Amino acid sequence: MSDNVILHADNLIAGYLPGINILNGCTMEVKQGELIGIIGPNGAGKSTFLKSLFGLVPVREGSVTLAGEDITNLRADQLVKRGVGFVPQTNNVFPTLTIEENLEMGAYQAHKNFKKQLKKIGELFPVLIDRKSQRAGSLSGGERQMVAMARALMMDPQVLLLDEPSAGLSPARQDETFVRTRDINRTGVTVIMVEQNARRCLQICDRGYVLDQGTSAYTATGQELLKDPKVIELYLGTLGA
Repeated sequence: MSDNVILHADNLIAGYLPGINILNGCTMEVKQGELIGIIGPNGAGKSTFLKSLFGLVPVREGSVTLAGEDITNLRADQLVKRGVGFVPQTNNVFPTLTIEENLEMGAYQAHKNFKKQLKKIGELFPVLIDRKSQRAGSLSGGERQMVAMARALMMDPQVLLLDEPSAGLSPARQDETFVRTRDINRTGVTVIMVEQNARRCLQICDRGYVLDQGTSAYTATGQELLKDPKVIELYLGTLGA
């Protein structure tokens, strides 16, 4: 493993129910500072893979390491403390809390750094600071996604996991989400993103992984995958323009 690998998943076998595997040998290597896109058909195991990295789905075989440290099956709170953030696709804000209170929840393990992190978040998401007293439940889907991403960044993670961040958003809001994801990555945060909008995802990512039937079917740069005839035929034709 090269020195600048931040996260390595080796031959993961995992699933929700005993005896039923969703992942059947997924392997991924992510270098420090990369933006990695994960695409594939419905039911391929994309979100399950992301959740297995974050301790939400039990890994039965294989291992996950972060900067060389084994983090396989650690609890989510332990992973957050070690520098892994996770943004789920749904139910990703506390609707009865204000934007600022949501961000405070994101920093609950290091509250002494709250003001410092809030200033950094303000540079990425100035609109959130302007509306910090607004309740999250009154926000649009795209605005909630912004709050969820900002909250995950409050612990200053090394690696940010995004589960279908553009799902359910209007085309304009989808574009904003992809631009925002790239902006986060440019601050030095390694990003691993699962996406159904395969073309847009591959356009912005450094490298992509195609998952199919619970295994890593293909990997290459985003631009190479966009031009790969097999990927175009099997995946891009049915995975969103």
